Amino acid sequence: MENIKLYDRVLLKDGNRASIVEIYEPDKYFIADIDTKDGTVTEDLRVEQIEKVLR
Repeated sequence: MENIKLYDRVLLKDGNRASIVEIYEPDKYFIADIDTKDGTVTEDLRVEQIEKVLR
């Protein structure tokens, strides 16, 4: 997977989209605002949960 940067939009493997808001460990561990059907939630996110970076 390509290098994920701060504020990148990503598609998650569960179909949701998210914005990276903090990088704890580059290309491994992030905090993201995840858009869900019930609104936006902020959660920890691992690179394994990301399908691709949206550009």
